[in-house]
Amino acid sequence: MDKKVTGIVSYITWIGLLIAFLAGDKEGAKFHLNQSLVLWLAEIIVGVIASVAQFIPVIGWILSLVVGVLQIGWIVLWVMGLISAFKEEEKPLPIIGGIQILK
Repeated sequence: MDKKVTGIVSYITWIGLLIAFLAGDKEGAKFHLNQSLVLWLAEIIVGVIASVAQFIPVIGWILSLVVGVLQIGWIVLWVMGLISAFKEEEKPLPIIGGIQILK
């Protein structure tokens, strides 16, 4: 896979991220692989918070509202990253774009 396809596939589910990492152009699409990895890890963290929140009365309800907002934000960031990969731009995502896991 070339750089553009690798970047796009990395945003399509965590399986796409795994395929892009193993079979794609790692050096050319390293930016999008990293952004996608951070985005998916953030979603996992939000999912864990959502799971824990359902067992806590009152505070859990408030956390559930916060989780809902975070999930909407995650979708917005996902779309922004996907559009950036389509355009072959290396624009960091707001808030989480500065986090670098892959070097």
